[in-house]
Amino acid sequence: MTDKEPFVHVENVAKRWNGQLGVERIDLSIPRGSFVALLGPSGCGKSTTLRLVSGLELPDEGTITIDGRNVTAAAPSERNLSMVFQSYALFPHLSVAENVIFGLKVRKVAPAERREKLQRALEITGLVGYENRKPGELSGGQRQRVALARAIVANQPLCLMDEPLSNLDAKLRASVRKDIKKLQIDLGITVIYVTHDQTEAMSMADMVVLMKDGHIQQTGAPEDLYYRPANTFVAEFVGAPPMALLDRGILAGYEGAPKIGLRAENLRVAEPGQGRLICKVTECEFLGSETFIGLELEGARGLTVAMPGLKHIPQGEKLEITFADEDLHFFDEAGVRTTRRSAVLEA
Repeated sequence: MTDKEPFVHVENVAKRWNGQLGVERIDLSIPRGSFVALLGPSGCGKSTTLRLVSGLELPDEGTITIDGRNVTAAAPSERNLSMVFQSYALFPHLSVAENVIFGLKVRKVAPAERREKLQRALEITGLVGYENRKPGELSGGQRQRVALARAIVANQPLCLMDEPLSNLDAKLRASVRKDIKKLQIDLGITVIYVTHDQTEAMSMADMVVLMKDGHIQQTGAPEDLYYRPANTFVAEFVGAPPMALLDRGILAGYEGAPKIGLRAENLRVAEPGQGRLICKVTECEFLGSETFIGLELEGARGLTVAMPGLKHIPQGEKLEITFADEDLHFFDEAGVRTTRRSAVLEA
């Protein structure tokens, strides 16, 4: 296999249950050593896609290739991969060390090699000194690290992770998120990571695959999805706050554009009489370094302007905002990204 060929290749894959859609026309080319996030709302098909790659589900159509080998119908044990799940899947009666090397014992790996791999995995995951503890004596973050250590000792080039941080609190998620990304880089493995949390996807992944209703909406680097969303679903799903969308005719000079998108950081509060839009304040959300001001305007949704520091603006007060033309995003009647010129001409 050459470096130019994808390490994992999913081509025109579909999965249905009793005629009900699971995923349809899934095409993915994943480079070796990359971190790929499957992102989307509940029920979008991201976990189904991961299970198809793992072999826990078999596709109705299409092919799946890993490291140049067709594994479409192969069992999970034949795909040279490891898996980390949301539930940790630890044996409560076994110690940390026993949980980590359980798979190696099943495969009858020599004791000396098991000890060597165990020690390295414990060092990498910061679990040295916890070898003899049971899962019940560990915090949620430590249990997740045990699951990661188990994946490390498997020494597989591909690791699949399905919502591994969902059971952790926000602060711990941020910490373990950094651990996982560092592990992926240090070990040089390929990771496919399922999450509904855009912060996880945007901060960890080299490539994000955003899904909805069993279909891929956009694949690309995090910055591609943020700055060049392929459609209005991507525009509103990616970003906090999401991109605001204005209906046709709200903005003077762009009456022919069906939908116009604006990011909060591109909006500015204007002096009275100098703004391009006059809105009504609905809420103020203080986040420390800045305050997000929610705005209401007929024919627009999600309008938010970011202001530095702490700001208190009474609900219902009028606020004028302005922005540069180059920061506008245009979408056609179907919600697909287009250019200003084509949007106007097609309207």
